[in-house]
Amino acid sequence: MVESGKSLLDQINDPSELRKLKVEQLPEVCTELRDFIIDAVSTNPGHFGASLGVVELTVALHYVFNTPYDLLVWDVGHQAYGHKILTGRKDVFHTNRKYKGISGFPKPSESVYDSFGVGHASTSISAALGMAVASRLKEEKDRKIVAIIGDGAMTGGMAFEGLNNASVNKSDLLVILNDNNMAIDPSVGGMSDYLLKISKSQTYNRLKKDVWEVLGKLNGFGPKARRLVQKTENAIKTMLLKQSNLFEGLGFRYFGPVDGHNVIYLTEVLQSLSHIPGPKLLHVSTKKGKGFKLAELNQTEYHAPGKFDKVTGEMLDCECVVNKPPKFQNVFGHTLIELAEMNDRIVGITPAMPSGCSLNLMMEKMPHRTFDVGIAEQHAVTFSAGLAIQGMLPYCNIYSTFMQRAYDQVIHDVALQNLQVVFCLDRGGLVGADGATHHGVFDLAYMRSIPNMIVSAPMDELELRHMMFTAQNENHGPFSIRYPRGCGSLIDWRQPMEAIPIGKSRQLADGSDLAILTIGTVGIQASRVIKMLRKDGINAAHYDMRFVKPLDEEALHIIFSNYKRVMTIEDGVLQGGFGSAVLEFMSDHQYSSELKRIGIPDQFVDHGTTDELHREVGLDQQGIYQTVKSFMLKD
Repeated sequence: MVESGKSLLDQINDPSELRKLKVEQLPEVCTELRDFIIDAVSTNPGHFGASLGVVELTVALHYVFNTPYDLLVWDVGHQAYGHKILTGRKDVFHTNRKYKGISGFPKPSESVYDSFGVGHASTSISAALGMAVASRLKEEKDRKIVAIIGDGAMTGGMAFEGLNNASVNKSDLLVILNDNNMAIDPSVGGMSDYLLKISKSQTYNRLKKDVWEVLGKLNGFGPKARRLVQKTENAIKTMLLKQSNLFEGLGFRYFGPVDGHNVIYLTEVLQSLSHIPGPKLLHVSTKKGKGFKLAELNQTEYHAPGKFDKVTGEMLDCECVVNKPPKFQNVFGHTLIELAEMNDRIVGITPAMPSGCSLNLMMEKMPHRTFDVGIAEQHAVTFSAGLAIQGMLPYCNIYSTFMQRAYDQVIHDVALQNLQVVFCLDRGGLVGADGATHHGVFDLAYMRSIPNMIVSAPMDELELRHMMFTAQNENHGPFSIRYPRGCGSLIDWRQPMEAIPIGKSRQLADGSDLAILTIGTVGIQASRVIKMLRKDGINAAHYDMRFVKPLDEEALHIIFSNYKRVMTIEDGVLQGGFGSAVLEFMSDHQYSSELKRIGIPDQFVDHGTTDELHREVGLDQQGIYQTVKSFMLKD
């Protein structure tokens, strides 16, 4: 019953209230939900285009399935804003991605409707299959499991592993392929081309229309209906096998493509599919950014646009500020072009993040030497290894958090063969509102344990250029360079590149009371703290170590021979990281100095601004200052 004067969305606090509506009312719910997302994200930035593109699909899913008993597993989670709003978080959605607010991704600890925690791509099918098998073992014969995966995430190898295993298990699993021909950047590769061919097949679409009209008329599945469905399916299979349908070949019943923006039709399709047992895949065609014209036309830019005017679409978070340092990613992009112009062996590789890591700059200028391999980090690393073993010099740019997914390949395919692959790890450290799934805090620890690997982190943009130059200057084997998201400290960064001696630090300040050793951009904060300490009569020396592996042992011998107190600062995990390396050196050489380590504690850090998160873990300027003061007052 609709309350007078209230919108439909205002009356929906959970999906059970959505299911009370007539199906004819769902288009209005979609309009209101889309407007709500536009209003919210225009003032509180987040992932925009992906959630707009699945508004109708989200409404249809919660209308047809008995959530939260029936389980929806979202892939990545960029597209889950509508899901969150419909599942009891409408009134707190203004806190989305804010410190102590709700997460920007599905999170089981936040809501029973979030069946699985996500943030990385290509996981939904495997997780949903596990849930389906568990449901079968518990004899929950009425529970439905649905995985919603985008065409971009479908390029990840793990998605195919899940599909392959699902066909063997024969579990009652529905996979919805949300096909908008986009990840963050346009989808690439054979899968994208294949889905496009299916979508444009006139023969198939005519048959599909006839099939769904038949299925839509079935109110039950008696013997005659089952024979009709089986007969229809056999016709589909015959036609699809002629087209070499990948999903049918993997044992899935394939349906689609269907219009992902016709909510009433989607409910009919989903109702029909809910009665068909076994593994099945519904191919849904959508448009990323649907309902907001500029987001439809500029899908990469409006993936996560920052603040914008909801009427005009004008970006309000303008980064074109006079005398503002460039982003580290842009320094990487421009520097790689310079290096590639000097060295024709250099190639660039990224797993589906060309604009995010600025490899798109080289892609525009040297498309034949730049490769976007799709959301496939493992493949990106081994592809780089194949290039390297044949004499090319790959710069493989992967976000720190995503490099974790290719750890085995880094060890076996690159380091074990001591190949010259340069790993440029963007988004090192705490990245902010994306939260625990995206913080790049483990790379210093996981890279330094690998033989043959050089592990480095520049303190500023010019050092990044020097390290990128050094990595290709001669064959040092695998070389890791990590740097943070966002802007740095230098305005004038376009200075000539110089080779840095491998494993050599640089002393930035002299002092007699304390030695502070830093790695990476946290050294900028330390420099400011050292100036504050001098006003308190504490003279601290500052060493920018530059390399976690190999350590500058010559400098460390001098430091531990001359300083009673030594402090390490890093924006990575303390366990096994830079401070641990220094501690191991001190122990191995039996130095008796007191060592204090500052870094990320043994916990997952939630979301918020980087300033808020640095304060939380004591890596902000005031936090470092207070820690140093306490350390110096210790008797």
